[in-house]
Amino acid sequence: MVTRPSKELETFPNPRPGRDYEINMECPEFTCVCPRTGQPDFATIRIRYVPAELCVELKSLKLYLWSYRNEGTFHEAVINQILDDLVQACRPKAMTVTGDFNVRGGIHTTITAEHRAQ
Repeated sequence: MVTRPSKELETFPNPRPGRDYEINMECPEFTCVCPRTGQPDFATIRIRYVPAELCVELKSLKLYLWSYRNEGTFHEAVINQILDDLVQACRPKAMTVTGDFNVRGGIHTTITAEHRAQ
């Protein structure tokens, strides 16, 4: 079985939809590409959410994050896109995505995007 990057995020039913609880995930090996220089950007992605009816399946999340490895994107854009895609997939009560990017050009960047259900 060959594992490949994928933009498809899979979900599964929340085992306790009547209880608010928080899920925290961390991916310390995120990579995308600087759209200006073509050099790799490395980051730790942290995802924190309160599920509603669905939870994000972890292997699909790994393959989803891997899909950015060769994409040129600004830090602000990629963190907001990850949040948008996760919210669309699982419709959480609340979600925060943080990208803690390694130093580039002498500047350390952290981007945080949040979603709250209406």
